[in-house]
Formats: sequence, structure tokens, C-alpha cells
Amino acid sequence: MKTSTFEWLCGLLEPLLECRDPVDSPLNLPAEARLGIGLFRLATGADYPEISGRFGVSEADAKFCVKHLCRVLCTNYRFWVGFPSPTELDSVSGRFETLTGLPNCCGIISCTRFIIERANASGSITQNDAEQESIAAQIVVDSSSRILSVVAGFRGNKSNIQILKSSTLYKDIEKGALLNLSRPVEVNEVAVPQYLVGSAEYNLLPWLLVPFLDPEAGSVEENFNNVHRLMLVVSLKAMASLRNWGVLNRPMKTDYKSAVACIGACSILHNMLIMREDDSAFCYELDDQVVDNQNIASLVGTCVEENALVIRKALATRAKR
Repeated sequence: MKTSTFEWLCGLLEPLLECRDPVDSPLNLPAEARLGIGLFRLATGADYPEISGRFGVSEADAKFCVKHLCRVLCTNYRFWVGFPSPTELDSVSGRFETLTGLPNCCGIISCTRFIIERANASGSITQNDAEQESIAAQIVVDSSSRILSVVAGFRGNKSNIQILKSSTLYKDIEKGALLNLSRPVEVNEVAVPQYLVGSAEYNLLPWLLVPFLDPEAGSVEENFNNVHRLMLVVSLKAMASLRNWGVLNRPMKTDYKSAVACIGACSILHNMLIMREDDSAFCYELDDQVVDNQNIASLVGTCVEENALVIRKALATRAKR
């Protein structure tokens, strides 16, 4: 993180960081130190004994600073990862259309998973695989890899489509509270509603477009898939950038609730860094295999709404070559 970003963040959070101390144990630490301790844990994933030695505080105080920073970010600044308003979505979809040629796209949806090391029966942390569990986060991003929505806390053994269908995002879209609040765009006499795009791990829906299965070479369907692949790269960069936060890049030695808070805090900080044009934690390069693996799944055996097929076919004619 750039010095200027740290100073901006400290000024933003100072009143909230200093307004609370551990019960019966005043910290007597300025906001800069409290923020530094919290950010050091999130940025490096360092264990609390290391943080204690580096900052000259007790492990208990270090844990308090980290927990309080996450609480402040996730409670008071959650709007940084709030789903855009209808007016804001127009801007989001406009940038997607400029980039891809596809109108009315409002985001790219994906899931990523993190590992937690649980305490065993004696209360200590173990590195045995049997004592580890996966926690999933569902993320929607715009064309700049800015996070538009993040929900964490799902069991990591669930599939992406299972996670989607159990999320409030799915329920809100299905009942019309999100997306479809503006008039559809007409493409080849087909009314195209606002929609998201996702990998082939998802089902094709009128508001969720996945790639075509085995398109013919040189066809508009193949071209759509090429554009779709570029859009997935944007999402993958956001997820890789989250993993550049050290606390998320290794098994988290913490409880489930604290892990969710760390994911939320890092997501908010990710957006803050983008707004500040601070690319110190941003991932620009990805392994091609990681990208290609996103579209391995097929739609064989799934029930697809006819309207979704019509919408995707119409949009394929608009994808940039």
C-alpha cells in the first residue's frame, strides 16, 4: 500500500479506530498504530507472535486491533462493496459494452475459496488436512475488477451454482429487486434484459450468460466465447488480487466468523485501492490454464430456459471481434 493511501485511510478511519478499547485495558495506541497492526496482518498473513514483536504490543492487543479494523470496515464501509443502484448500473453496463460490444451486461459472477485451519479438541490449531475446511465467497465484479458484490461464509464444498441459488443475490434478482429495473435493450428484435456473465460452472439463465458449448470455428458463437473468456479474466484478476492479501493466501488460523470478516475487509480494501489508483496489491497476470479451466464444464443434462438461449444467441451477434 502506498504511503499516500495509508494516510488517506488513517484519516478516514481514525475516529472509529480510536473510539473503542478492550474492556478494562486501554490500548494507548494512536490510530496510525492500530491501523498499521491491522493492515500488517491482512497484507502479510503474519501470525500474532510476529505482529506482537514487530509492533511492541501484546498478542491480545494485536488481535484486538485486527478484529476491530475488520469490524469497522465491514460495518461502517460495507457500501464500498454494495451492489450498484440502477443509475450506477447504466455506467457499469456502458463500460462493458465499450470493452466487449455486449450491451446491458452488469457484472461478472464467480466464486473463490479459502482455507481455514480449525482448532482441535484441545483448542490448538492443527495443520492436518482433517482439521482444515474451505470457505467460499461469491463475488461480482465490473470491467475494472472492482467488486460490486461479495458474500462470504458458504461451505467450500458446495458448487458455484449451489452457492448462487442459496444467496440473497439470486433471490433478489429472481424476484426483480435487482437487475431488470431498466428497460431491456433490443438486439435483433430480441429484448435483452440486464444480466451477469459467469463461467460454464453456472447454468444458463436469462440474466446469467455462460459460454456456448463446442461452437463452430469462425461462428458468432465462437466469437462470443472469445469475448466471454476475456470477461472472465477480469473476474479472475479480482480474485487473484484478493489472494495478494497475505491473510487470504494461506490457511487462516482463525474461526469461521473471523475468516468471513477478513474476506470482507480485504474486499473493501481492494475497492479502496482501485479508487485510489493504488495497484500495489493488484494482480495483472494470470496463468492461461487458470483461465481455460473456467469453461471446462458443459450444459449437457441441464434444463435451460428457451428465452435464455434466444438472448445469448442475439448477443453473440454483437460481440466484438
